[in-house]
Amino acid sequence: MQNTINQNEINMLRTELELLMRERDSLLRVTGAAAGLIAEMDSHDLSIRTIEAADLLATTINSLSEESLQDALSAVNAEIVG
Repeated sequence: MQNTINQNEINMLRTELELLMRERDSLLRVTGAAAGLIAEMDSHDLSIRTIEAADLLATTINSLSEESLQDALSAVNAEIVG
């Protein structure tokens, strides 16, 4: 009986971990795509509201750890140039 409970708990944790890993992958792709978009923007062609939104996004991306940012860029096959 105890072994069955432990196995059920292990299975539930495994399922939750797999869900979290899929979610992380999705968030990394979104972050990588956003970082690529910000890198390609020319602020001279944008409205003030768009620049403010891009600045907020860039600030949020820049708050990531270097490892997370690299993982995000790798998720979309992008790289930081410069």
